Amino acid sequence: MRPAPQQGALRPVLHPETRLGRPRGYNLPTAVTKMLLRYLLKVTHPRRTGLEWWDLIEIALVAAGFLAYFLVRGAVIDREADAFSHARSIIDLQDMMGIWIEPEFNAWVVDHRVVTRFLNFVYFWLDFPLVVGVGLLLFWRRRNCYTLLRDSILISGAFALVFYWTFPVAPPRYLTDWGFVDTVEQFSNLSYQAQSMRPFVNPYAAVPSLHVGWAMLLVVAVFQATPHWGPRSAMFAIFVAQSVAVVGTANHFILDGVAGLIVCAAALAVGLLLQRYGYPGVRSLIASLERIADGTSKSERVASDG
Repeated sequence: MRPAPQQGALRPVLHPETRLGRPRGYNLPTAVTKMLLRYLLKVTHPRRTGLEWWDLIEIALVAAGFLAYFLVRGAVIDREADAFSHARSIIDLQDMMGIWIEPEFNAWVVDHRVVTRFLNFVYFWLDFPLVVGVGLLLFWRRRNCYTLLRDSILISGAFALVFYWTFPVAPPRYLTDWGFVDTVEQFSNLSYQAQSMRPFVNPYAAVPSLHVGWAMLLVVAVFQATPHWGPRSAMFAIFVAQSVAVVGTANHFILDGVAGLIVCAAALAVGLLLQRYGYPGVRSLIASLERIADGTSKSERVASDG
């Protein structure tokens, strides 16, 4: 049996429609807006650590961004003549600069199978899989470092798409007249040209080399995230190995890697500007909107009580 209310006890004011005990002046859109604004303030806090269930939204958005990048990149593949012409222009430029060493280096790699398998592993597995692994770790432990890495990689991808569209370049492995061997496909049974990968792959996306550029961005992220020289040295060694692997496996010219570094450096500059000015401005705007929503809610309750 429910006890009888005491004399003079205040009874809750029930909402006339839902009877859930909501206060007078309760406004569902305003409440939802305040909840969303508080969520945005929390998830954009630069020093936040740990994981919450709603972090799945961030992961889903980033995954969608990468999917869009690979799909768009894979769609730009219809300029084969231009791609080979541009590749020969790069060869002429490197020859003029005295750095046309790709045929000899690729032949040396093919003759040394231990080196071949090592460079194949670096090229295939220490690129996008490593980006995902480091990104998830930073997302968990160093959210501000993760944000800079995420923005820099996605922005560099957008910059690179412009190059893929306007300046397609065939990679060295397609220039069989120079004796190039695709070591990744020939000796490791791995290939970006597999049937299941074709919607996501552009065979003429050699410039810029994001393998090199993204490895550089990982170095910046790890140096920012930790003062320990163990992880820093390991990531720098991976960057050097990736810079060598893209040439040794006949997937990029030397100047492709230089272009990748320039593109990713520009993207990093934009990411730093977002960290310095963009996100603090967004947080200030969100906080202002929350105060406005809170004031609106109080005004509605006052008007209802009146």
